[in-house]
Amino acid sequence: MKTAHSYRFPIVLEKDEHGYFVSCPALQGCYSQGDTYEEALANIQDAIRLHVEDRLAEKERIEDPKVLKVF
Repeated sequence: MKTAHSYRFPIVLEKDEHGYFVSCPALQGCYSQGDTYEEALANIQDAIRLHVEDRLAEKERIEDPKVLKVF
């Protein structure tokens, strides 16, 4: 029986005149958007989940995310 591993990844969320853009710097190419803050968060959660599932299916290693400095 496999046990699920829980990951916590930092995200960067930006607002502009078109809505919200959100990315996960720890996972290259993992980004999304939404018209609202809540939609953007839900979308990046899905994007991160799919990104991790794909990497695990390909037997790629998932590094624990590094702590990012916020400026």
